Amino acid sequence: RAVMGKILGIGIPIAFQDGLIQVAFIIITIIANQRGLNDAAAVGIVEKVISFLFLVPSSMLSTVSALGAQNIGAGKPERAIQTLRYAVMLAAGFGVLASIAIQFTAEGIVSLFTDPSTADGAAVVRFGGQYLRGYIFDCIFAGIHFSFSGYFCACGRSELSFIHNITAIVLVRVPGVYLTSKMFPDTLFPMGLATAAGSLTSVVICLIAYSYLRRRQKKDAV
Repeated sequence: RAVMGKILGIGIPIAFQDGLIQVAFIIITIIANQRGLNDAAAVGIVEKVISFLFLVPSSMLSTVSALGAQNIGAGKPERAIQTLRYAVMLAAGFGVLASIAIQFTAEGIVSLFTDPSTADGAAVVRFGGQYLRGYIFDCIFAGIHFSFSGYFCACGRSELSFIHNITAIVLVRVPGVYLTSKMFPDTLFPMGLATAAGSLTSVVICLIAYSYLRRRQKKDAV
C-alpha cells in the first residue's frame, strides 16, 4: 500500500496534466476552426510540425526525470541539479536555433503539406507561415519548463509540474489564443505568440517553485 501510494502520488498529477493539456489543444483547434477552413488547415499543419520539433524538449523531461531520480536516490542531489542545468541549456539552445531557422523557412515547410499553386493552398501556406513563426518560440520556453517538470518528478513533487502547466493553460494559453483570434482576424501570428506566452508563464512558475524547493532541501539538510 505504501509503495502504491507513492506511485499514484506521482502518477495521478501527471495523468491529469497530460489529459488537460490535450483538452487545451482541442479547444485551441476549435477556436482555429471557427476562423475558417484555411486557418484551420494551417493550424493543423503547424501542430504536426511543432509535434515533431518538440521531440527534443520532451525528451529532456524524460532524461532529467530518470537521471535526476537516480542521483537523488544515490544521495547526490547536486548531480541532479547539474542534469537539470545541462538539459535546460541543451533544450533552450535547440529552441533558439529552431526559432531562427523557422523565421526564414516557415512558408516552405508549410508548403510541403499543401499545394501552394491553388488559391486555397496559397492561403494555407500564408496563414501557416504566420502561425509557425509565432508558435516556434514555444520551443524555447517549453524546453525549459519540460526540464523543470522532469526535475520535479525526480524529486517526487509531480504536483508542481501539474500546477505550472494547468495555470499556464487556464490563465494564459487558452484565453490568449481566444483573444488574439478575435482581435487579429487577418493573421495567425499573434495566436502563435499566445501559445508561446503560455509556456513563458510556466517557466516563471517553475523558477519560483524551484527556488522554493531548493530552500526546503537546504533547510532539511541542516
